[in-house]
Amino acid sequence: MAIRVLLVDDQPLLRTGFRMILEAEQDIAVVGEAGDGLQALDQVRALQPDVVLMDIRMPRMDGVEATRQITGPGRDGPAKVLVLTTFDLDEYVVEALRAGASGFLLKDAPANELVQAIRVVAAGEAMLAPSITRRLLDKYAEHLPSGDEPVPDTLHTLTDREVEVLKLVARGLSNAEIAADLFVSETTVKTHVGHVLTKLGLRDRVQAAVYAYESGLVRPGAQ
Repeated sequence: MAIRVLLVDDQPLLRTGFRMILEAEQDIAVVGEAGDGLQALDQVRALQPDVVLMDIRMPRMDGVEATRQITGPGRDGPAKVLVLTTFDLDEYVVEALRAGASGFLLKDAPANELVQAIRVVAAGEAMLAPSITRRLLDKYAEHLPSGDEPVPDTLHTLTDREVEVLKLVARGLSNAEIAADLFVSETTVKTHVGHVLTKLGLRDRVQAAVYAYESGLVRPGAQ
């Protein structure tokens, strides 16, 4: 089955370029296009794409709000959202990740990176290293809790080891690096990560990193 992709960008020329790149791949099918967030919502309902390639700054409804509505609670089999941005530290990217995006990609990324990003996100993974998530969150630390807020109740559902793993995910470590740090197998780490995502109702490692910062479990700049 081909990966069904919806292109959302207010610049027709960019959409055409993305379509040409993606349609050259046998396992990817571009099923539709939209020029703003409102059109994107209509197209998602009508076309049921697997991945939405989403611009952030658009008229009528921006990509952050569209992402929130596409990936929000109660959606049956929601499409994954891959955000497109002009700058790698765009101020809107953190908001898009909070809204439920599975990652972000620069608009000037090479064609092979765009194709790989679509495949990774479609497979349910996050399309950016946790270390990049951390760099984003550190940059916009002023928007995050001060550390004086109470710990969310959901955090108490985790075991001590799961909390350890969540902290390390948020700090940018891969499964292999976490395994080495905790002296356990990589398979064990994958199991812990899965439990963390399930218990906290999160979709992927990106959202786990965001959660760790927003809950105050990890402080910006902490090692």
